[in-house]
Amino acid sequence: MAHPYHHALSSAKKWGGGPEEYLLCINISTSQRPPKRIFVIAPHYITHWYTYARTAFWTVITISTGRTVPVRFIGEQHVIQDLGRIPTLSDWTRCIRPEPWMGRTLPVHLEVDPFAHAPASEGS
Repeated sequence: MAHPYHHALSSAKKWGGGPEEYLLCINISTSQRPPKRIFVIAPHYITHWYTYARTAFWTVITISTGRTVPVRFIGEQHVIQDLGRIPTLSDWTRCIRPEPWMGRTLPVHLEVDPFAHAPASEGS
């Protein structure tokens, strides 16, 4: 995976301006995800970093040349550079190994519904 500065250099090369103009967008979004070292498989969270930046801060950034660049484009470029393509949800879900606890449900209705514990009325 590339360093954020190298992603910023790449963005500057593609859309103009200097790398520092892209670093804020890249650094804010990448600082919101967990450290890469805690994930055993490829970090699926990278596919969401640009969504976070776009929804939390900007839809677009305007660089010094006056050009407006959608944050989504910057994020997609980042993902493609790190993973080779933008994975689909299907790509990630195929990597999930089901565990027994994933299929268990708790009878929450017994805790919250006052009538769930009531015995059936007599004479019905």
